[in-house]
Amino acid sequence: MNAAVRAVVRMGIYVGAKVYFIYEGYQGMVDGGSNIAEADWESVSSILQVGGTIIGSARCQAFRTREGRLKAACNLVQRGITNLCVIGGDGSLTGANLFRKEWSGLLEELAKNGHIEKEAVQRYAYLNVVGMVGSIDNDFCGTDMTIGTDSALHRIIEVVDAIMTTAQSHQRTFVLEVMGRHCGYLALVSALACGADWVFLPESPPEEGWEEQMCVKLSENRARKKRLNIIIVAEGAIDTQNKPITSEKIKELVVTQLGYDTRVTILGHVQRGGTPSAFDRILASRMGVEAVIALLEATPDTPACVVSLSGNHAVRLPLMECVQMTQDVQKAMDERRFQDAVRLRGKSFAGNLNTYKRLAIKLPDDQIPKTNCNVAVINVGAPAAGMNAAVRSAVRVGIADGHRMLAIYDGFDGFAKGQIKEIGWTDVGGWTGQGGSILGTKRALPGKCLEEIAMQMRMHCINALLIIGGFEAYLGLLELSAAREKHEEFCVPMVMVPATVSNNVPGSDFSIGADTALNTITDTCDRIKQSASGTKRRVFIIETMGGYCGYLANMGGLAAGADAAYIFEEPFDIRDLQSNVEHLTEKMKTTIQRGLVLRNESCSENYTTDFIYQLYSEEGKGVFDCRKNVLGHMQQGGAPSPFDRNFGTKISARAMEWITAKLKEARGRGKKFTTDDSVCVLGISKRNVIFQPVAELKKETDFEHRIPKEQWWLKLRPLMKILAKYKASYDVSDSGQLEHVQPWSV
Repeated sequence: MNAAVRAVVRMGIYVGAKVYFIYEGYQGMVDGGSNIAEADWESVSSILQVGGTIIGSARCQAFRTREGRLKAACNLVQRGITNLCVIGGDGSLTGANLFRKEWSGLLEELAKNGHIEKEAVQRYAYLNVVGMVGSIDNDFCGTDMTIGTDSALHRIIEVVDAIMTTAQSHQRTFVLEVMGRHCGYLALVSALACGADWVFLPESPPEEGWEEQMCVKLSENRARKKRLNIIIVAEGAIDTQNKPITSEKIKELVVTQLGYDTRVTILGHVQRGGTPSAFDRILASRMGVEAVIALLEATPDTPACVVSLSGNHAVRLPLMECVQMTQDVQKAMDERRFQDAVRLRGKSFAGNLNTYKRLAIKLPDDQIPKTNCNVAVINVGAPAAGMNAAVRSAVRVGIADGHRMLAIYDGFDGFAKGQIKEIGWTDVGGWTGQGGSILGTKRALPGKCLEEIAMQMRMHCINALLIIGGFEAYLGLLELSAAREKHEEFCVPMVMVPATVSNNVPGSDFSIGADTALNTITDTCDRIKQSASGTKRRVFIIETMGGYCGYLANMGGLAAGADAAYIFEEPFDIRDLQSNVEHLTEKMKTTIQRGLVLRNESCSENYTTDFIYQLYSEEGKGVFDCRKNVLGHMQQGGAPSPFDRNFGTKISARAMEWITAKLKEARGRGKKFTTDDSVCVLGISKRNVIFQPVAELKKETDFEHRIPKEQWWLKLRPLMKILAKYKASYDVSDSGQLEHVQPWSV
């Protein structure tokens, strides 16, 4: 929430508005006085990394009454406030909408009673309301992600990872209860991200007789040498008769039926706390800026709206449509129309649920129709967190589709040497939380050993290939595709799933591993900034990875609140450096004590990190001193973030479905795949998951610098500059149109 508060204040000041804090939620609006105070630039300095909200929040009974809302209206009019930005859940937003509807009536009543001037009724005739959804449950329909959800997942996954190590040692079963009274999003996504054995959700209760099914599943997993079982329960979990399923009840069941040593852990308010994740900071900063633009563009006729993300695209939706749909979900659950409840939750919820079911429950072998196809999986390039989750997902979906899955070890090198083994369902158990690449990965390209690779494809009868990796994987795919004329072995469906911390693969807005790296950068910047608290004024110069791609430096700068981020995609010269130094020097003369400058490792041949450090040190003499840090390979390591586990799992499952569909087309016809559309990169573009032929992506690639020619995140550059007090022009052509909420059909 603090990132959103900071963005609203700074964007508001930037466009020349007066911005006010209302402390303690609606209670502060009703009470007035010092609860409504003007905010300035510095009042939101150094709050990005703080959890909770600096302006406080409170449940307010008074605002539910007309008298309370009269007082609130009076307090706003006295300060000339007619634009309201509300950050909260559906209750807060519904309240704001009612307030807006009653506004003119409230003013007339206030004028009649002599509390405000008659002319004020005319002057402040309309109240504009824009909402941002802050809710860790992600229970608001119409938005992909609400502010706070990703951070809550971070807390849950940290706990699950810690519990897994102890459960492994003791052969225990753990029942984990997570928040979500009416919404199972946190339970579902954390179950996907840690490969839980079973999950209980309010929207999708287990079928009759689930008790026996669950016990069979747990004992089967034990028989397969799995040393631990994890069961995740949403606090609002129910059965098909709407009776609660509690974590204690599940524990008793496991103990009495199976006699397993079972423990219950209730995460509770841990999930609300802690430092916000990089994703949440960027989401909230983008939403805050969008909210201000929406308020500036609002007219008396536009309905109150919420700003939200769809894919990575900012959208505006009518507030009451979202609220209505959110209430419809609850109604569907109350009336036991559970399929409708899942459908109304939206596309991403239904997708998560289907993926979880496919990956968690293996049908007996005799029930899976065999395709007699061999599908191979390979990791290529530098390791990226989340690669293993992608391999696990591909292997399990492939087996469920009836294929024989082969793992290729050590990249194209290993492929040429024949390091290929069959990989089974249980072989990939527990892989989602592992960093690096368990299959081993190398940067070598296939070009030098095409003969050997073709021979291995022939020997192992490989019918399709899934490549998980970064820019080398993309180049490798191009080389294999070009070699089809010479080697018919390569005339099989081939698809690449992007996985690299640099996020520089053409054809996708995101790649597996980038979110984990971004969190590492953000955490490190927080620590580095904190190291200077109490000392004199200090500026830190921090170098990030990414090759020529400035994604990490730019987004890291946005998430950590940097003053500047130097990247290759936006050329800069000595005059820019000079103006940045002057800008920082001016800032440091106020109460601001710390500056942060990020530099992408290859942004300039001559303006090196050392050069920039020395320049800032010299120019800042007497005002601030400087320190430099090169973050290096810590950005590639570590356990994958919930986003990367989830993204890797889902996108890789999608890639396997594509392979299965292609192989089905060819079945019995001995068809060779020679067309461009059988060699693809799978990526996310704006709101859609799309397969793009590598042949088409070639023209969109800058091969010399290993980046796509056009990158979506460059549009966010001005955002970082505005929030760091620079004058920048922000392109608002993308934002704007009110869309309607679409219920999704399963």
